[in-house]
Amino acid sequence: MPRPTVARIDLDALKHNFRRARELAGTAYAMAVVKADGYGHGIGSVADALAPETSRFAVACIEEAIAIRGAGHRHSVVLLQGTHQKDDLAECEQSGFEPVLHCQQQLSWLGAGRSPRFWIKVNTGMNRLGFRPEELPEVMAGLEETGLKHLAIGFVTHFACADDPDSEMTGLQTRIFERAVAPWPDLMRSVGNSAAHFRPNQPLYEWSRPGIMLYGASPMEGKTGAELGLCPAMTLQAPLITTRVVRAGESIGYGASWTASQDTRMGMVAIGYADGYPRHAGTGTPAAVRGQRIRLLGRVSMDMLAVDLSAVPEAREGDLVELWGKTVSVDEVAGYAGTIGYELLTGVTSRVPRVHE
Repeated sequence: MPRPTVARIDLDALKHNFRRARELAGTAYAMAVVKADGYGHGIGSVADALAPETSRFAVACIEEAIAIRGAGHRHSVVLLQGTHQKDDLAECEQSGFEPVLHCQQQLSWLGAGRSPRFWIKVNTGMNRLGFRPEELPEVMAGLEETGLKHLAIGFVTHFACADDPDSEMTGLQTRIFERAVAPWPDLMRSVGNSAAHFRPNQPLYEWSRPGIMLYGASPMEGKTGAELGLCPAMTLQAPLITTRVVRAGESIGYGASWTASQDTRMGMVAIGYADGYPRHAGTGTPAAVRGQRIRLLGRVSMDMLAVDLSAVPEAREGDLVELWGKTVSVDEVAGYAGTIGYELLTGVTSRVPRVHE
């Protein structure tokens, strides 16, 4: 029998979170961002759950778009990084994928064969991908000259600081974007990542792009998903495989980094950093067993970690420990590990089965 370490995926929570995004988007449509294997939740099952809710998916690369087709969905699929080689454009045209073009090389590939409909990325200050605003007139003129402008769907940009409610950069980027694309009012616009949905009076234009919020984690600094009206879609759980009393003065695990100040009942849980649980989560990181919160002790090992069972003396071998989920949010665990919920959800390894419910 396999060990019962699993990531349980609540498909109803996914739907709830998408509907929350759609509500916050107002008059904008919402495309579901399902890149990185549906943020670690399983791209096929996530697409199955959200297919009735949206007409567009968004992914990072063509492999992920092909996985959506493999799951049987004919929705438009936006490729947020565009294509990585010229030959992929024919596949995009044939399969209804919509690459986001962000550089002159990608533009030069258009017209060499079958060309798909596409979006154009505008660099409004994040400085990862996209054309600078002053380059857009030349870009659009080139598309007009080659007879390809009719294939352009719209413009995309990405916010650098939307998660920080005190930052003024999102407002600045919005104004830059509006001015840059104003000469082409017939084309659609998309700016809104998950965090932008929670910014009061933030324009989301025709299409928003909710990602992490669909999975119940928070896109906002200082807020948990639950505080934003989101439901956790993943519950990561693993069994207690032994319990014992560590005597006062004894230590636990590698480096003997935690030493008991008094006799302490503890347990070992069958999960570790090889499963994607963060190694940097140390003593005090919350978990839960039998619906009650407990804490980690010492260092996380490759395949196991230790927990303090003082608060739950009735816990026994075989009980399932929630590492994150409905009792302990992934955002809390991320805070203790010095990272963000995005990394934890996408980092759960293939050794952990996904059980979709």
